[in-house]
Amino acid sequence: METLAPFLEVIDEIKEAGGDPFQLCFQCGLCDTVCPWNRVRDFSMRRLVREAAFGLTEIEGEDIWRCTTCGRCPSQCPRGLGQIEVSQALRRVATEYEVFPASVKSARSARASVISEGNPLQGERASRGDWAKDLDVKPFESDMEILYFVGCYFSYDPRMKKVARATANILNKAGVDFGILADKENCCGESIRKIGSENVFIDLAKTNIKTFIDAGVKKILVSSPHCYHTFKNEYPEFMVNFEVIHMSEYLLDLINAGRLTLTKEMDEIVTYHDPCYLGRHNNIYDAPRLLLEKVKGLTLLEMVDHGKNSLCCGGGGGRIWMDTPQSERFSDIRLKQATDVGAKVLVTSCPYCITNFEESRLNLAYEDILEIRDITEIINDML
Repeated sequence: METLAPFLEVIDEIKEAGGDPFQLCFQCGLCDTVCPWNRVRDFSMRRLVREAAFGLTEIEGEDIWRCTTCGRCPSQCPRGLGQIEVSQALRRVATEYEVFPASVKSARSARASVISEGNPLQGERASRGDWAKDLDVKPFESDMEILYFVGCYFSYDPRMKKVARATANILNKAGVDFGILADKENCCGESIRKIGSENVFIDLAKTNIKTFIDAGVKKILVSSPHCYHTFKNEYPEFMVNFEVIHMSEYLLDLINAGRLTLTKEMDEIVTYHDPCYLGRHNNIYDAPRLLLEKVKGLTLLEMVDHGKNSLCCGGGGGRIWMDTPQSERFSDIRLKQATDVGAKVLVTSCPYCITNFEESRLNLAYEDILEIRDITEIINDML
């Protein structure tokens, strides 16, 4: 039997990058049983952690880039191992040496765009607020009720701009005194951090924090669960705490407070997809469902994988910027699950999920079978 000697220098480098948790793993393999990758191909997080413990990680390979940070394996781990932290540490090492497989090179373009224009979609910084040009949307001022932090996808992507516009319409109808930062807004940095570019994330966080403080921001409304998670759970690393609320919770509050009234009906069978960063990472499961139940005529049915067991769309962990073969897309499975329960509308509340679901809808030729909607669009239509 061959005896493997640990590569101590590599182990130390992984530890320095934040990969310490690998020491807790006792190789039970529960992480592999829940990983969504094993629905489309063979992949072992257990093996990845074991290789890290011996300094044998192949940073040139695809595997360290597969983790979508969906949160399924940490929720199952009996030792409380931070598999996401290990994966992120390995990517930091690879990024430091500029080692990227072909499928990840598009993520480098996203990183370059963030550095130059403040967003990963290669949109011009000056046009960040253009989605609101013909709407009654004002620049944020310190005495306003809330800052609407729009986010990159909602500012630049043609499909997601519709959600931003629906959001502004709802806020105006509810009489909310809100504003946006427009070209002063930068990417929150969540996905950039997950692809190993820690220094870029730190720069983004510090820039955003300074902008918030200088503008007198106290309460931040976001549409993206990734922005929500970053502002709420990661920015406190920089000794700041802003009140952060996701749009699904805020809409429910507005309706319950009598500031919004839903007057129309929606006679449709609907199913709701829990985004990983809203559900497992932040435990927001009830608000979106309670919101949908406010809609008259709507029938809400649950898919096989829902709540804490929701199936990842495949876009987290920076995967939204990487190339995934069509045969390995979790989003295809999710759409099939939606149609299996008889849903005509698949509702969610995350730009990555909507982007992946819309692509799968085309790939599966589901255009006439299933509609993809953000929960904000549903509520806006009911006003």
